[in-house]
Amino acid sequence: MKVSSFTLVPAVRHLLCEAVSSHADFRSLDSIQGVGVDLRYASADNFVGRILYGDLDCAWLQREAAAGVEQVVACLQQHHPELKLLVLDALRPHRVQELLWQHLEGTELRQYLADPARGSIHSFGMAVDVTLLDASGHELDMGTGFDDLSELSHPDLEEQHLAQGRLSREQIANRLMLRNAMCEAGFHGIHSEWWHFDFGDKELIRQTYQRVD
Repeated sequence: MKVSSFTLVPAVRHLLCEAVSSHADFRSLDSIQGVGVDLRYASADNFVGRILYGDLDCAWLQREAAAGVEQVVACLQQHHPELKLLVLDALRPHRVQELLWQHLEGTELRQYLADPARGSIHSFGMAVDVTLLDASGHELDMGTGFDDLSELSHPDLEEQHLAQGRLSREQIANRLMLRNAMCEAGFHGIHSEWWHFDFGDKELIRQTYQRVD
């Protein structure tokens, strides 16, 4: 009798955000030396305009991604010792991703969010939103702020924006310093947000890592 072959896809396991601090797979951002932390969804300084994390402690990453952030710090220390990495978002619970998705209901701006039905890589602790600080602790000019949901934030349109005078060479150079450090450490950027970087294969992460709810 011939037995048909098939591939088992592991079911995604869910973990409450409140349990992350006691889970061995996760590591606190506070344990990474040389990194600044300013989680924008823990304040009203975001595109929704209100605090979304509340009492949730979201300053965590999967250990693999946290080790990648350490490599970014080492890369900056080697090439740009005057600069410091600032984390703007790390672990983002699925419940918050749903709130963001609902906030943009009926708009084309949803293109800037991962559909909660698929899951944001942030919700697995394998993505970070970051920028760079100068020696005085000020954010470098990247041409837009964090969560600027417009084409001006798109890395793949930078040359076009430069030609149109919408971005300066200095702003693009600042973005490039950030991208180079992140990519050297194993992160991958996306086409629509200069601040967002994933660590690892997105589909594999969705299939095999624990999603934080």
